[in-house]
Amino acid sequence: MRDLTLTLIQTTTAWHDPPANRLAYGEQLQHLDVAGDVVVLCEMFTTGFTMASAEQAESMDGPTVGWMLEHASRLDAVVCGSVVIRDQGECYNRLVWARPDGEVEHYDKRHLFRMADEHAHYAPGRDRRVFAWRDWRICPQICYDLRFPVFSRNRDDYDLLLYVANWPAPRTAQWLALLRARAIENQCYVAGVNRIGLDGNDVPYAGGSGCWDPLGRSLVEAGEVHQVLRVGLDGGALSAYRSGFPAWMDADRFHIEGDVAAEDGLT
Repeated sequence: MRDLTLTLIQTTTAWHDPPANRLAYGEQLQHLDVAGDVVVLCEMFTTGFTMASAEQAESMDGPTVGWMLEHASRLDAVVCGSVVIRDQGECYNRLVWARPDGEVEHYDKRHLFRMADEHAHYAPGRDRRVFAWRDWRICPQICYDLRFPVFSRNRDDYDLLLYVANWPAPRTAQWLALLRARAIENQCYVAGVNRIGLDGNDVPYAGGSGCWDPLGRSLVEAGEVHQVLRVGLDGGALSAYRSGFPAWMDADRFHIEGDVAAEDGLT
């Protein structure tokens, strides 16, 4: 495996103002001298964590996905983050994976945050996804998914577990603990990107974006302020660790109801 470089952008999000957010993030992206391989934005980076799904939803042919593709092409890197998307009559909290070659993949958030009634305003995703990119297998997840380790369990099919979030400040300790746990139990790198500031419901966010190695050691952390982080992931070290400590070979086999990957025999 070659090495992989991530750019993690932790910043504020303007409430229900996609043009302002595209402009603000665009300015951040314009200042990148080298973007690396994957640029990661937070959950619902154009709107904030909104339940006004019908009013805020865009299509996959809308301005935000087009904007992501433009920057991906210019930077020669994947640009990803979650967006409120309407698809075939349903609204999804959708992680959009925009590639520099113009291809777009996506993952729809499976675990919807019922404490904010997200399940009443969005349709749940059905399956777990793994994207192939520059010799790496990358599994994207969104915020509340972090609390459900069975769904993210490594089936020897990914190398990097990637979380985008609007994770509130009062639960920052859980955010950091669970990210480290996911790295250790799945013998993979884990990266998480959260926002900072107040949203339109006066919910505070304290960031905590960062990246952890398969031993749970911090490679980089952003703290509570605006930061653009770059981190390199060592593919050779990951392969060597998995070979020398092959706990993954003793993992329990399981089936997740309704999961396409499991139905295809990747348990």
